[in-house]
Amino acid sequence: TFTACLHEKFQKSKPKLKAMVAHPGLAESDLQSSTVQDGGMGSFFTKYLMKLGQSEKDGALGLLRCIADPKINSGVIVGPGLRGLKGRAKSFPLEKFYEKKVLSLSLDDFYLSQKERKILSQKEHELLLTRGVPGTHNIKNLIKTVKKFEKKLYPISLPIFDKLIDDTTKKKNVIKNQCNILILEGWCCGSNYINKKYLYKNINNLEKKFDKNFKWRNYYNNKLKNEYKKLFDMFDKKIFIKAPSFKYVLDWRLKQEINNSSYSRFSKKMDIQEIKEFLQYYEKITKWMLKESNNNSDFLIFVNKNQKIYKTKIY
Repeated sequence: TFTACLHEKFQKSKPKLKAMVAHPGLAESDLQSSTVQDGGMGSFFTKYLMKLGQSEKDGALGLLRCIADPKINSGVIVGPGLRGLKGRAKSFPLEKFYEKKVLSLSLDDFYLSQKERKILSQKEHELLLTRGVPGTHNIKNLIKTVKKFEKKLYPISLPIFDKLIDDTTKKKNVIKNQCNILILEGWCCGSNYINKKYLYKNINNLEKKFDKNFKWRNYYNNKLKNEYKKLFDMFDKKIFIKAPSFKYVLDWRLKQEINNSSYSRFSKKMDIQEIKEFLQYYEKITKWMLKESNNNSDFLIFVNKNQKIYKTKIY
């Protein structure tokens, strides 16, 4: 599902890039010994099953084809077969493997335009001029889009937000074919509203200097409690990718800024100081989600400081 969503994103913004996934089938590797140690399969069953497997070299063919074969298209899975344990590494459309079509929505694409945020900041609080916190998205439009998916009302027209010009674009991503699975991804997706004790604790200079009366924090927290909760409750499962600490977010955000692309020749990337200041808008909710994730997720994915997955947990 992750590869299918990544493929869809690349098709929209970076069509020259490819997203593929490889699987080795059943290969005689040390992975099976760790499977036994971790209690995944019994030693007798594993020993019997390995007789049906293939060599490590043959198991690596799918990965090698993904890396080196120019004929492999984006959006495929490469391996012995949809139900195969061994054999030639073939490519299959991901939709065929899962027998489902995935529609991926990005919360970021539903940010309010610069003009809308300017009006909002003048009416409510100056900090709402900067995109990020709940209240700076067009949640009504997002909920409307989810309902269109539920009612199978196609085509579905999706907005595109350009981060390097900090504004919505005139371009649309039009989904014409019916999809079976809907995924919403975004930095604050699934967050509960923050308790008052933590909400009113100043954790950075932004809060201390520009939100002394807590008006900004109360505003976005009320949005979390109401409109955003209504949106998040429309989804069956919540998946949270848990970072080891907020301190690693700066390096990750720098990498993202380098890779950000734009449709506009007037786009501008942020420098490290601008990113540090920008992240203060996200700090409170991010730390709150890291703290509350065990109580508010159906599936947790733990990543290390290098953004590599090292553990998963189902609740």
